[in-house]
Amino acid sequence: MSRPDASDALWHPSPNCGPRRDGLRPELVVLHYTQMPDAQSALERLCSPEAQVSAHYLIGAAGRVWQMVPEAARAWHAGAGSWRGQGDVNSRSIGIELDNDGASPFTAAQMLALETLLPGIIERWSILPEGVIAHSDMAPERKSDPGPRFDWCRLARLGLSVWPESGGNPDTPLDASLTRIGYPSVAPELRLAAFRLRFRPGQTGPEDATDRALASALALKLEN
Repeated sequence: MSRPDASDALWHPSPNCGPRRDGLRPELVVLHYTQMPDAQSALERLCSPEAQVSAHYLIGAAGRVWQMVPEAARAWHAGAGSWRGQGDVNSRSIGIELDNDGASPFTAAQMLALETLLPGIIERWSILPEGVIAHSDMAPERKSDPGPRFDWCRLARLGLSVWPESGGNPDTPLDASLTRIGYPSVAPELRLAAFRLRFRPGQTGPEDATDRALASALALKLEN
């Protein structure tokens, strides 16, 4: 395999990859948590032929970055799902795994490493900030990573993702806004849960005016 794309990443190649299909190229970055005991355990699994999973990068809790698959290749991280009406997310994305158990805060060193890694990926592939998404965004019926402890607002402040601003219309139907944002066509309660997981973590119950206003604001932002 070719050398790493990120100069400070440790190269630890995984056999679990292949060419991107149908001439597709990365337009998304999908963030995951490993939900494993530690980074070494995750690294071994992501490079095990038997596991048949991989990602382009793994970021440990201490901030160490490993690259397992060249960015130009198709890693096996996303699985079934879609975003903005398009499937085969593996062929259209870069996958980044974060060493986290799904319940703990992400460390400062890990977030700094992510914020150092992302700009190069975004520049190399001309990925827009709205293309940096959660695994739970594109597969809300089966995934919850990177989970409620991940600081999406922090990434958005750095121009590395997006965050809803004020000015949304609470009378706009939530379902319409979520479709415009990119959420796949699954049960409404699953779409709502995925949206809240990222933008209103901890919120429960039926949809409310705040959900509708935030989703409307984000949809408008992405269209302008």
